[in-house]
Amino acid sequence: MPMPPADAVALLQDVIRKALAAGADAADALVYDSVMLSVTERMATLERIERAESGDLGLRVFVGHRVAMVSSTDRKSEVLAEMAQRAVAMAKAVPEDPFSGLADPDSLTHDHPDLDVCDPEEPTPEHLLAQVKAMEEAARAVPGVTNSEGADASWSRSHLCLAASNGFAGDYTVTRRSLSASVLAGSGTAMESDYDFSSAIYGSDLRAPVDIGRSAGERAVRRLNPRKVGSRKVPVVYDPRMARSLLGHLSSAIGGPAIARGTSFLKDKLGERIFPDGVTITDDPLVRRGLRSRPFDGEGQPVVRRDVVADGVLTTWLLDLRSARKLGLVSTGHASRGTLSPPSPSPSNLFLAPGGKAPDALIGEIKEGFYVTQMMGMGVNGVTGDYSRGASGFWIEDGQLAYPVSEVTVAGNLKDMFLTLEPANDLEFRYGVDAPTVRIDGMTVAGT
Repeated sequence: MPMPPADAVALLQDVIRKALAAGADAADALVYDSVMLSVTERMATLERIERAESGDLGLRVFVGHRVAMVSSTDRKSEVLAEMAQRAVAMAKAVPEDPFSGLADPDSLTHDHPDLDVCDPEEPTPEHLLAQVKAMEEAARAVPGVTNSEGADASWSRSHLCLAASNGFAGDYTVTRRSLSASVLAGSGTAMESDYDFSSAIYGSDLRAPVDIGRSAGERAVRRLNPRKVGSRKVPVVYDPRMARSLLGHLSSAIGGPAIARGTSFLKDKLGERIFPDGVTITDDPLVRRGLRSRPFDGEGQPVVRRDVVADGVLTTWLLDLRSARKLGLVSTGHASRGTLSPPSPSPSNLFLAPGGKAPDALIGEIKEGFYVTQMMGMGVNGVTGDYSRGASGFWIEDGQLAYPVSEVTVAGNLKDMFLTLEPANDLEFRYGVDAPTVRIDGMTVAGT
């Protein structure tokens, strides 16, 4: 079980004192405790009930500009003292990193807002089992569904506490509930699979299990009897589940480390237009009950809502302290870290603002095109922006989804794709990184 916050802070401050006594010039420490419960059923048979508890403590020490990190699951005082001594010895043996170091005390945040990211209710195994039964029954009841890959319900609670020798101390607890179902339709070599899921901070905010199961079944059946298509350039429409991957490519390209190394296709685009007029992409770590909300970042820096892209213009990089120093800038409060991994920048609740047209209107204007519902492979070159991924979905004819399509490749360049992207008005906050349906014209669909 997670330690009480006061005990966790006291533990970390004690570890930091041990590190300073061992010869460190500065140090920070992190405790991460979690408990998880999950239930899985397949073909109406219970496959697994699992409960796991874990806890880890990480220590990062600085000797000048030399850095080392260690971690331990053992919190005995003598073990932590030895760990601190070992970390200092390691730091003295590594090369200097001139951009390393804790935050200036004046830049720290001491205002940690309550973001309502902890549901006090812990579900029972029986409750989760009832949810998976309802999901799988609903999925298997869809005509055409012939098999199941299973249904899963899970709950977790995680407590994070961070303290540093620069005076920072803070903690928060996050819960997560999720439901998922995956089924197959058809038979023999003509089978197709699909899934659906829901994830939320509070159990009461989850979609109904029956709706998730039914959706998974209907998605699988819709994919039956796919056709091949010939290669051509056409408009491509990404359903929301796939459109969010484009935000992932954007966040990687504007991450501080890639910019500092000069290995991003957007390295020279700060302050320039990279999307059409009116397109806004927002990162908001302060969303109440947000799946990726946090009251402070992994280095004790304040976090704020910001438009990463405003009216089509790139306004900021995503920076932690180290990448900010390399670029001669200040941290944007995007540092994330683990107990044995150094801070690195990542977005929080990132979303593409909705446009003015309904998805049917975006599709209805297309004489011939491709609607993407699944993608595979990671054929994206972060240096050049070249983009090529395997895909399946539905062919568009005369403004309608005509028939399922599989075994095609969608290709382009992210710089060109971003500049022609048009969002629909159907944004829903479901994943932590979210987008509405989007249309991108002039992409290459490579088939037969």
